[in-house]
Amino acid sequence: MEEGVLVEPLAVAVHVCRLAEIGLGQDVVVFGSGTIGLLCAAVSKSMGARKIIAVDVNASRLEFSRKFADTGIYKPETNDTSEDIARKIKRIHNLGNGADTVLEATGVATCIGAGIHVLKKGGTFIQAGLGKPEIQFPITTLSEKEMTMKGSFRYGAGDYELALHLLESKKVPSLSQLISSVSAFENTTEAWERTRKGEGIKNLIRGPQD
Repeated sequence: MEEGVLVEPLAVAVHVCRLAEIGLGQDVVVFGSGTIGLLCAAVSKSMGARKIIAVDVNASRLEFSRKFADTGIYKPETNDTSEDIARKIKRIHNLGNGADTVLEATGVATCIGAGIHVLKKGGTFIQAGLGKPEIQFPITTLSEKEMTMKGSFRYGAGDYELALHLLESKKVPSLSQLISSVSAFENTTEAWERTRKGEGIKNLIRGPQD
């Protein structure tokens, strides 16, 4: 069953949300609406988040996020700075002083900066996306807000078990919705090209068949 191959990224999202200690009534902003970002949004909802805002430059993925995890959405404009993005998210989605938690699943410097700016004082920031090895980010703002910033590396003890529980209890949506296409092994390049263009969510490739 193809859905089963997505338990691993679900466990990654569980790990991210456990690191963030998401609880009832929290407001969460998720940067990135790829597989990990979407699953972080879904797991946040299962853990009791009040409001979840998905941020991405891909309009179709944002629309998918709205339906899949019942998120609010924000699509940055071309010339938005990180501060612009944060300010608009707070205004459009009535976040007041900012979000309780940011889950960053892009690794893009502008998104990381926006995540720091959109957090309320004392908020928690989890870095799940990987981008360039070294980036610049607003460290003064990080210090002024006395925020907690953590990295996230794959998954740990208990994450797979919780992921399976969330699936079996239907506390997260069916993962099959994330599968946009399944290609034969000999059509691998076509699947990679769809992914490069940002088409769909998860384009799977079957292994060689006997």
